[in-house]
Amino acid sequence: MTDAKPNGALTLRTVAMPADANPAGDIFGGWVMAQMDLASGITASERAKGRVVTAAVKEMAFALPVKIGDTLSVFTTIERVGRTSITLSVEAWATRARYNNMEKVTAATFIMVALDESGQPTPVPAE
Repeated sequence: MTDAKPNGALTLRTVAMPADANPAGDIFGGWVMAQMDLASGITASERAKGRVVTAAVKEMAFALPVKIGDTLSVFTTIERVGRTSITLSVEAWATRARYNNMEKVTAATFIMVALDESGQPTPVPAE
């Protein structure tokens, strides 16, 4: 167990299940990325007070695998608010089912864009 701590607000927690894994028991990276995208959407839509979509994901690398039974916790931090975009730092941490220690498995920068009712970019309101 390391002394490292997650950065940001806990936004989403879920358990990695067998349907999300390859035959060796490692969870698919796309599943982890999808959870991070969901968490980004939650935080960005709350800040934008409306609909948001993912515009980009930057520099995502997996340091450790996620295994069946691990609890995946996703932490988000808003780093920048532009005219129509919100940039977030997102970290994914796994709590190991059998050992109860939490390890950082990946991190990335997500860029979300606020949309109006017709699906066009719209300004993010002031806080």
